[in-house]
Amino acid sequence: MSQYDEGHTVAGWTGTGIATVGSAVLGAGTCLVSAALIVGGLGILAASVLVTWALHLAGWGKPSGPRPRGQWPMGVRDLTVRDGHPDCWGCRLAGRGRRTAEVVAVAAEPAVAEAGSVGR
Repeated sequence: MSQYDEGHTVAGWTGTGIATVGSAVLGAGTCLVSAALIVGGLGILAASVLVTWALHLAGWGKPSGPRPRGQWPMGVRDLTVRDGHPDCWGCRLAGRGRRTAEVVAVAAEPAVAEAGSVGR
């Protein structure tokens, strides 16, 4: 076991692997001038984003910043993900994380001038 948190996660490496395949297919499509391969590569790249996000939300990704020593290994699930990670836009997009009370601004009544009172 390493003596420091490397930050590697199942979600991150799975997404990286899928994105690598998508990039290779996209590159082959560009070299071969094949619309089917280009579209396929773009589809695989989009799938890599969605798979990574789904794995992150399932607990296989970890929040940024220092983590407890027990959370350092790559194969350990993050059990705090249900509440959302602080400052994680992926969790925010899924509707998780901090909830703030909405502030409703009340507009002041507009000043109304009476007819004939302007310029006195």
